[in-house]
Amino acid sequence: MDITVNKIKSLKGTIEIPADKSITHRAFMFSALTKGKCKIYNYSKGADCTSSLNIIKQLGCEINIISDKELIIDASQALKPSNTPLDCGNSGTTTRLMSGILAGQNFSSSLIGDESLSKRPMKRIITPLELMGAEFIHNDYKLPIEIKGNHLSGINYISPLASAQVKSSILLAGINADGLTSFTEPYKSRNHTELMFSYMGADIKTQGNTVSVSKSQLTPAEIEIPGDISSAAFFIAAALIIPNSDIIIKNVNINETRTGIIDVFKAMNGNIEFLNERIVSNEKTADIRVQYSSLKSAMVEGEIIPRLIDEIPVLAVAATQAEGTTIIKDAQDLRNKEADRISAVTKELKKIGADIQETPDGFIINGKTDLTGNCEIECYHDHRIAMSAHIAGLICKKPIKIKEFQWVNISFPEFLNLINKLSI
Repeated sequence: MDITVNKIKSLKGTIEIPADKSITHRAFMFSALTKGKCKIYNYSKGADCTSSLNIIKQLGCEINIISDKELIIDASQALKPSNTPLDCGNSGTTTRLMSGILAGQNFSSSLIGDESLSKRPMKRIITPLELMGAEFIHNDYKLPIEIKGNHLSGINYISPLASAQVKSSILLAGINADGLTSFTEPYKSRNHTELMFSYMGADIKTQGNTVSVSKSQLTPAEIEIPGDISSAAFFIAAALIIPNSDIIIKNVNINETRTGIIDVFKAMNGNIEFLNERIVSNEKTADIRVQYSSLKSAMVEGEIIPRLIDEIPVLAVAATQAEGTTIIKDAQDLRNKEADRISAVTKELKKIGADIQETPDGFIINGKTDLTGNCEIECYHDHRIAMSAHIAGLICKKPIKIKEFQWVNISFPEFLNLINKLSI
């Protein structure tokens, strides 16, 4: 599906963002380990999370969809092997977290994915899981992967990179392993696994950048999932750079390991405020008000990168409208996402007139730049590239065409409807 994006005058109004994708994945998978029934309210319906839901169903869980907002996962029976491969679709989160779960089961499993996912690196989880006793057959550390469930032992793993997916995979193996499993990372990555483990009764402790877990049985719980700040980031960026905009985004997760994008936008002089702060199923949540702002440049590097890694493509778009030179460093892991996001963002923003330079680990972006448009944009089968391009299109002088925009459905099928609701 190709779409055309035209310049708009402003964004006005109030929206509620869809459920957090990262938390939804975990709610589905952790519920499957409870040996009971869990009620989940406000879950993501994106294709990635649907992959996780379909897999736990294949492994024996019963899924009872109560309404558009609510479902029950019945995991009363132990997980059982699937007669067919477990299809992770385009979801790296599904692949990495399910590998941790399946490594300690008493049966073998096969994980497959689409063409894009099958190119993504899995060595970062396979290596530590093998140290715990898991056995893998793989295609040069890529999908398809065969996992032979084994008796696992805890390890003390020091990770060379900050990664919530790697951390979660090891911790999920750890709750089914003998002894203590510890994971240490150079910076603190998103901690949804730690918070949900605690909420569901796991024996877990955090000290600095080290998380430790002992063998645990997760207990059934009711889980309410707040809105996804990674999805909200597109609307936050848009409101900051489109003149006269003033919007409220309701029910957004503001977990401090995820609000790096808010911190950077505020440092860039962005007018952003939290309203109605509260705790929902162990996660900090708020409504977010955003108003158009005269942005200034920023240096984005170091330990804040894991807190905004998924939002960097749309941050790059906003940086084109900031006075001065914005430098983004230490983000080399962007090259291992659905696409090489450093290369893709640079190439596509240059098409519309951005002054952006690719570096090995990020970007140098000079602003403020009038974006021209009048071109075709590729999305590289990457939902975040597609949505970032759409936000850029809203301020281009002439229309742009975005090819294969349907990839947005991976995480955010409601995106266009919400943009249209706010657009003036």
